[in-house]
Amino acid sequence: MIRAILTDIEGTTTSISFVKDVLFPYSRSRLPPFVRERAADPSVIALLSDARKAMEQPLATDEAVVAQLQGWIDEDRKITVLKALQGLMWDEGYRRGDFRGHVYPDAAEYLARWHRAGLKLYVFSSGSVHAQKLLFGHSDFGDLTPLFSGYFDTSTGAKSDPESYRLIAKEIRLGPDEILFLSDVAAELDAAASAGMATCQLLRPGKPGTLNHKQAETFSQVVLPS
Repeated sequence: MIRAILTDIEGTTTSISFVKDVLFPYSRSRLPPFVRERAADPSVIALLSDARKAMEQPLATDEAVVAQLQGWIDEDRKITVLKALQGLMWDEGYRRGDFRGHVYPDAAEYLARWHRAGLKLYVFSSGSVHAQKLLFGHSDFGDLTPLFSGYFDTSTGAKSDPESYRLIAKEIRLGPDEILFLSDVAAELDAAASAGMATCQLLRPGKPGTLNHKQAETFSQVVLPS
């Protein structure tokens, strides 16, 4: 019996275009002034140090680090330190009203329905936990964070690694077979299935499907395994 739903964000609850065409360009353009303005912020100093470690260039200047971070944004790299910095910049953008978090109407409706029905809802996304909370906290449908019981990002592990899903199941104290994972990405669904979770692939516009998993075009079509 399914007792919890674990959901991806990009391409699942939220359009890929919002991430690619709004969030990524915003963080790319904000990086240079953000680093200058927050040069004395201990959290930013620590993240820049982590970036230097990821670059394997401990003496790199701030300008060189910013250039590398922008390159990682262009390449859509799933690097934890980049996601953490993006979360800080997006925090500013959401709070200033520069944009709101896109959530598909069907996702907002059914997340609320499942929550009312007693299902526990969790998020697993390559974006940082901070960024996840910002998106749902400043969504087109208001603050959706009360619907969720927890959030996971790449600090748990790669989304294509079955061990990540085992760790999540252990963290939320449920058997993998009690969790339904929703995503648009076949490799992530394969990993979750290998860990023992039920799966469903969201086929948002333009997304090809796979024969290995149940499919749904919207959250309203998601069938909860009995």
